[in-house]
Amino acid sequence: MGILEGRRILVTGVLTDESIAFSVARIAQEQGAQVVLTSFGRAMSLTRRTAGRLPVAAPVVELDVTSEEDLASLESRVREHVDGLDGVLHSIGFAPASALGGGFLDTPWPDVATAVHVSAYSLKALAMAAAPLMSSGGSIVGLDFDATQAWPKYDWMGVAKAALESTSRYLARDLGPRGIRVNLVAAGPLRTMAAKSIPGFEAFEDMWTERAPLGWNLTDPTPTAQACVALMSEWFPATTGEMIHVDGGFHSQGA
Repeated sequence: MGILEGRRILVTGVLTDESIAFSVARIAQEQGAQVVLTSFGRAMSLTRRTAGRLPVAAPVVELDVTSEEDLASLESRVREHVDGLDGVLHSIGFAPASALGGGFLDTPWPDVATAVHVSAYSLKALAMAAAPLMSSGGSIVGLDFDATQAWPKYDWMGVAKAALESTSRYLARDLGPRGIRVNLVAAGPLRTMAAKSIPGFEAFEDMWTERAPLGWNLTDPTPTAQACVALMSEWFPATTGEMIHVDGGFHSQGA
């Protein structure tokens, strides 16, 4: 039996099979879970095609985390496929071009607001939309990039990730009495579609290659996905409000 045997998992953020979210969905299925994916808009067709590459083709429900209508209807859409949820993966982030690439001081507030809304507030919005499906408790896991320091070119996305980290702690506080754990996995840089959209991403690659004590494979999301799956299992029953680094140990090393 796998560590997610009989569990029901909602996975956001699957676009291609290179994404971390895809690996989470794949490993979750291999560990016995039923998986439901979300997508929205023009990405729906891409997500459906990618869902067919999983060990078991997963259903895809529409969810735009900035849409109150979509959030309100998430419960009914998910119940078309499973009768509840035991785990949720938040793999959602976006910042307009002006919020990345080195123009931190010039980014206008509307673009900053978009980055924070989509990348941080969405964790709270998704948690509250999914909570009615988690009547027996469960685990919410978000994907992070450690925001305890400023990174080259990352700019307002770094600020949004800091907000994500704080949001996860407050959610852990308020959802803990319902038996819902909330944790983040801070991964090292991976060559996903999202990463490729960050100007100067090569600088991250060089840093990790040189300084991660365990080394770091820029093309392998499996270690990160395994951590997410472990957190959604019953092997971490007393862990919440935590940020677990899966970065080859990079975060522990000084400059």
